[in-house]
Amino acid sequence: MDSLCLRAAPVSALASGPAFEALLEGVRDRARLGEFDRQRHLSRDVIDAFKAHGVYRALVPQRFGGLECSPAQFCEMIERISHADGSAGWVASFGMSPVYLAALPLETIAKIYQQSPDTVFAGGIFPPQPAEVVTGGFKVNGRWKYSSGSMGADIIGVGIAPRNGDKLDLPRLAVMPSSQARIEATWDTVGLLGTGSHDVVVEDVVVGEEWTFVRGGQSNLDEPLFRYPSLSLATQVLSVVGLGVARAALDELSGMASGRISVTGAPALADRPLAQVDVAKAEAALRSARAFFYDSIEQAWTHVLAGDPVPVEATNLLRLSSTHATRVAAEVARSAQMLSGMTGIYNQSPLARCVNDAQVVTQHAFMGDVTYQNAGAMFFGKQPLPGYL
Repeated sequence: MDSLCLRAAPVSALASGPAFEALLEGVRDRARLGEFDRQRHLSRDVIDAFKAHGVYRALVPQRFGGLECSPAQFCEMIERISHADGSAGWVASFGMSPVYLAALPLETIAKIYQQSPDTVFAGGIFPPQPAEVVTGGFKVNGRWKYSSGSMGADIIGVGIAPRNGDKLDLPRLAVMPSSQARIEATWDTVGLLGTGSHDVVVEDVVVGEEWTFVRGGQSNLDEPLFRYPSLSLATQVLSVVGLGVARAALDELSGMASGRISVTGAPALADRPLAQVDVAKAEAALRSARAFFYDSIEQAWTHVLAGDPVPVEATNLLRLSSTHATRVAAEVARSAQMLSGMTGIYNQSPLARCVNDAQVVTQHAFMGDVTYQNAGAMFFGKQPLPGYL
C-alpha cells in the first residue's frame, strides 16, 4: 500500500480483491441464515478474517505496523462490509480504536500493538463507575452497557471516575485485557443483533495508571488522523453503516422486482409506474446523503493534510451529514420494504433485517435530534451545546 494511504491510495488496496469479495459474500450468506442474530454476536472466524484483511490495522499508524488510512477510506470499507451485513459493519467500525486510545501514554500504545497491529478493542464507557485509587493505579469495579464487539475483543476499555475523598476526579478510560472482564449477554434488540453489544462486568481489577487516560485528553500520536475531529469520526464510522444497509435494501428490491408477480394479478413491481417513481426518489435521496457525508469528510481532511486546524464550520458539517445520513438511510430501507409488499415483512426477509438494522443506527446517542439543534445554532452564529464538537 502507498506509504501515504492518507492521500490517494485506492480503497481497493485495503478492502477488495477476490478474497475480500468472498469474505463479504460469506458474511452475507451467514447473516441471511440468521447465524449472527441467533448467537447475538459475530462468529470468531469472521473477526479473524477481518484481521487478516486489515480492517483492524487500517487506522493504526505505520510506525506500529498499521496502514494509516484516511477517514474516507476507512468509512468506505465499513460501508462495503455493512452492505453485506449491518452488524458486521458495526463491529468492524471499531477498527477506529487507535483514535479512542490515542491519549494513552505513548509507551502503552506501543505495547498494545507490539504483538500485532490487528488488536481488537471494545469499550463500555458510560456511565463512568467510581474507582478506588490504589498504589500505581485504580481498582476497577462496575458494569457497562453497549459494548459492541466485546465477544471478539482482545482489549476492553471501561469508563471510570477515580475517587478523591468525597469527590470524583475527571472521567477516565481504563484499558485491560479482555480476559479480565466478564461479558454478560444482555443484547436483545430489534436490529443489529449480531453486534454483541452486551454488558461488560469488571470486578476488583487493578489497572495501572499508565493504562488509563482522561477522556477527551490530548492525543499522544501526531499522525494526520489524530488531528481530525475525533468525536466526528466516532460518529461517522457508525452512521456509514446505515448507508451500506440502505444500499443493500435497494439492491435487494431491485433483484426481486422483475420476477415478483402480485397475488392479485397486478403487474410485476418493476412495471408499476408508482413503484418506479418511489424507487427513483429513494435512489436520489441515498446518493445525495452519501455525497454530503463524504464531501464533508473530504473538506475536513483537506485542512488536516494542509496542517491547518479543522474549522468549527467544517466539523459542524461532519456531525450534521452523519445524522442526516442515518435518517435518510432508515427512510430508504423502509421505502424498499414497503415497495416489496408482504414479502418484506417476514423475519427471514433481508429487507426486514435491513429496516431493523437501519432504524437501530438512528437510535444511537450521536445521531439524535440534538444534532440538528446544534447545527442550526451554529449556522446562526450561536454556540452549540457542550460536547457537540
